Amino acid sequence: MTQTLDGALDASGIKIALVVSRFNGTITRRLLEGAEDCLDRHGGAPGDRTVVRVPGAWELPQAVAKLASGASYDAIVALGALVRGETPHFDLLAREVTRGLGELGVRSGLPIIFGLLTTDTVEQAIDRAGTKGGNKGWDAAQSAIEMVALFRRMA
Repeated sequence: MTQTLDGALDASGIKIALVVSRFNGTITRRLLEGAEDCLDRHGGAPGDRTVVRVPGAWELPQAVAKLASGASYDAIVALGALVRGETPHFDLLAREVTRGLGELGVRSGLPIIFGLLTTDTVEQAIDRAGTKGGNKGWDAAQSAIEMVALFRRMA
């Protein structure tokens, strides 16, 4: 019989850092609220999480790297919102922040969860931060819970 490993959705006792960009704050506040609601509803305790605020998306990988090097968290969730503008700035940021977070996840051995919205319009970002498209902050926190449980089963 094939053995299958998967994670459970029980946040009790899981230490999670939520790294949140202040840029596009109206949107990132909603992402954070969704993430914390998810953790609460899955048994996580407020005392088991830390919220770290950074200026913008560019700083997300830097803060995540610092937190991951301390080994006091079971998972780190990066939350931010990039909205395409009229210059290539969006493309540069989206590519490098994505690459940085991905590399940190592989190198650190911790679940580093990508909760960065990359949208063409503000309306799309709002939709993904708690309206039509659900809340991607919730989704990111749920992924963190599941990945911590999975990593523990794989150990």
